[in-house]
Amino acid sequence: MEWKIKLPKLKFNLKNMKKDNYIIILLVGVLLIVIALPVSDNKDKEEKAGVESITNNEEETQVLTYVDEQEKRLGEILSQVQGVGDVKVMITLKSSKELIVEKDTPTTSQTSLEEDAEGGKRNTTDKTTTEATVYEQDNNGDSSPYVVKELEPEIEGIIVIAKGGDDPVVAKNISEAVLALFHVEAHKIKVMKMN
Repeated sequence: MEWKIKLPKLKFNLKNMKKDNYIIILLVGVLLIVIALPVSDNKDKEEKAGVESITNNEEETQVLTYVDEQEKRLGEILSQVQGVGDVKVMITLKSSKELIVEKDTPTTSQTSLEEDAEGGKRNTTDKTTTEATVYEQDNNGDSSPYVVKELEPEIEGIIVIAKGGDDPVVAKNISEAVLALFHVEAHKIKVMKMN
């Protein structure tokens, strides 16, 4: 029985094909399979990248909300101080929120006392410490690091613009209030007069 594969303007006779041609066809088939496989991995990577970008956007939104809330609260409290008047506050951050995760750090210690034939003694201690992050599972079965503590973003500087900002006593009171609330260095606080 003779097999013929007909392609446009090409005819292959499988019975008369040489061994080299079979190998070439086989390699082309394998190459096509290899090319097709990474496509699914790229989709997974794109989905993960999308999730990460959503997470980053959520973090940025949380940081901006934190800054807006702090500016609003500081403005409200300063506007109640005598001589300050209307207030606008701007806070800049040095860093974003930091999460401290739980670490499991088991330590093993082994001590051995060796004596040689001449009566010399040697005491050897081996200490091994390993560290691994502790994970917790949510209701969906996803695991995430167990967060022990959340540190709020570190504040870089604060600008306060107030109606009474040109009065040295008022400016001093504003600076001292900001120092007490935010523990920012004095040279990173600027008080100015509002137009």
